[in-house]
Amino acid sequence: MLRGSVRSVSPLKIRHVASLRARCASETQTTRLRVRLPITTGNSRAFSVSAPSMEGSTLNSLDTFTEEEEMLRESVRRFATDVVGPKVREMDEKERMDPDIIKGLFEQGLMGIETSVEHGGAESSFTSAIIAIEELAKVDPSVSVMCDVHNTLVNTILRKYGTKEQQDKWLPQLSESKLGSFCLSEPASGSDAFALQTRAVKDGNHWVINGSKMWITNSYEAEIFLIFANIDPSKGYKGITCFIATKDMGIQIAKKEEKLGIRASSTCTLNFDDLRIPDENIIGGEGKGYKLAIEILNEGRIGIAAQMLGLAQGAFDKAVPYTYTRQQFGQPVGTFQGMAFQIAQAAVEIESARLLTYNAARRKEEGKTFTKEAAMAKYWASVIAQRVSGQAIEWAGGVGFTRETGIEKYWRDSKIGAIYEGTSNIQLQTIAKFIQKEYS
Repeated sequence: MLRGSVRSVSPLKIRHVASLRARCASETQTTRLRVRLPITTGNSRAFSVSAPSMEGSTLNSLDTFTEEEEMLRESVRRFATDVVGPKVREMDEKERMDPDIIKGLFEQGLMGIETSVEHGGAESSFTSAIIAIEELAKVDPSVSVMCDVHNTLVNTILRKYGTKEQQDKWLPQLSESKLGSFCLSEPASGSDAFALQTRAVKDGNHWVINGSKMWITNSYEAEIFLIFANIDPSKGYKGITCFIATKDMGIQIAKKEEKLGIRASSTCTLNFDDLRIPDENIIGGEGKGYKLAIEILNEGRIGIAAQMLGLAQGAFDKAVPYTYTRQQFGQPVGTFQGMAFQIAQAAVEIESARLLTYNAARRKEEGKTFTKEAAMAKYWASVIAQRVSGQAIEWAGGVGFTRETGIEKYWRDSKIGAIYEGTSNIQLQTIAKFIQKEYS
């Protein structure tokens, strides 16, 4: 059953306040130290370490999470299983997101994870957002990417680059009821994102935007849009500017794509015909859109890595139990050495993707560079998602090939991981540049 409004009973907010109170109380009753890692983004994440001893201090593993993060994982897991799970097949076949799922995400506090309590959010860590994306993807990657784009792209741009007035106006709406969409890609600018052709021309205290966007996630259901347009083509990418717009300003949905996978997640072509946007809706300043996009997409890639990680784990969790109940030649098929080794290898690969993903997330929180690590996580998680979901179909045999089990959907959904928010080749190119810089 879906719960009440975000502002009144959001489980994330309740746990956030409770966790802080418990944390303060425990600091006066225990010898354990609470270390706050240095960051530059304004968000923080506390780690608990044992008091230093003669043998030195204890270092945490990548499996160490705060109590709040663990509680969030369990809460999202229940929501995904109980609320999303029964609707997955229907949404996939209808290629539509159920409005109750969107409403439920807002009511659970999952659409403003890092947003401040003042603006209706949970004020949790970046890793909390990654945990939510992973857990949702275990059940339905379509729901996961909707939550991902809303949190790691739309909300983050407003939190990091918006003025106080913009934050006060837009973040509460994005936390409580209105879905956001990130509009960068165009027919002629995919991997070459800054070749975009959409133009914005100043007209008094407004800007008039003309052009189109393609492959835009969340756009069918969204009410708030971040649109990238060039205000001065003579300056090239330095003319790109980010604007906030609402659907009722006149944004036109020209086409809703019919896709191989993540079908419930809307992907549309948008047209802008003399779209008038007030001057105060520019985010980050004129000509600063390219900087926003580069920095935000690096964070977004960790979100996609989490989505692919959850997808791989979801396929694994569905297929492996079947191999131990399906009998052939007098024994479970999963106990035959050939299949057992495949399952073991897949488990190792999923774990490697998990470590890359959470390492990138933690580096981001600590204020360290994470561009290379985000590219590695996104690339490898997408490879593993496709590989494991494909194997999962084979492990289940004929029934894995049918829609009844839902295993085949994971494979269909996995293909997009190598394409959006930077193709696999773009990730490898990014990694290669860092290696070249280090060794040449």
